[in-house]
Amino acid sequence: MDLKVGEKVDLMVVRNTGMGFTVLINEEFEGLLYKDELYQKIEEGQKLVGYIKKIREDEKLDVSLQPVGFKQTIVKNEILILNALKKQQGFIALHDKSAPDDIKYQLGMSKKAFKSAIGGLFRQKLITISEDGIRLNKFD
Repeated sequence: MDLKVGEKVDLMVVRNTGMGFTVLINEEFEGLLYKDELYQKIEEGQKLVGYIKKIREDEKLDVSLQPVGFKQTIVKNEILILNALKKQQGFIALHDKSAPDDIKYQLGMSKKAFKSAIGGLFRQKLITISEDGIRLNKFD
């Protein structure tokens, strides 16, 4: 097996199991996509792009739909939030105290990922966080 952790791969969803979805990786290897790490609806037969998350001792593969690695994920989530803000006239009614399900529904990410991303955007002075949501800062 010549796959590496973090490698970008093609996935095809094979079947729904109790723990998640069995996927075919690069039309060659079988892997598992865990349900608790999904922030979008997927179906059997669907083709996706994923990343090798872990190669276990028994050579079974765990995969993720998000890039592996803290920095890559943070940047991707910051971009996603900025794009959502631009589409919604610079405001989203989500903040660090929003319900996890609201964040997952609107942005397709976990509350933890959301808080990390808005923290980074706030430190870069790109957004303002208030009790009613986050707002894109205007630059002259």
